Amino acid sequence: MRISTSLKTATLAAVLIAAPLAAYAAGRHRGGALDTPDPTVMTGPRVTSLVEQMQGVNQGITDARETNSISASEAQHLHMRTAHISQAAQHVAASDHGRIPSAQYHELLRRLDSVDQRLMNDTGSSFMMGDGSDGGNYPNG
Repeated sequence: MRISTSLKTATLAAVLIAAPLAAYAAGRHRGGALDTPDPTVMTGPRVTSLVEQMQGVNQGITDARETNSISASEAQHLHMRTAHISQAAQHVAASDHGRIPSAQYHELLRRLDSVDQRLMNDTGSSFMMGDGSDGGNYPNG
């Protein structure tokens, strides 16, 4: 009986030791939950807000191009500027564990607003200044 109990104890100990190691190896091999998180994964409300605003600007560019409000080259230029802002956001997030610090966030928003303002000016939908008394009503910007 004593040998049977020792064998059961040894088997149980081997399983308890092997199971976590097997899970760790499987997780590392398949990219499972035991891996360290990818530092380029962007998280948080600032990131979500920035991504949504970039999508909105890109959709506005696409819509303006489809209605022939802007030329194909201007649409491409604006899309490229938006892509550069996106790349900058990813770079900042990668250097700060997926987050975007406040100063960089506001700078990225300023740059994105500049692209949006350019789109509004190019399509003629920006705010107009002047009351016409000087002979014109012209876009702000």
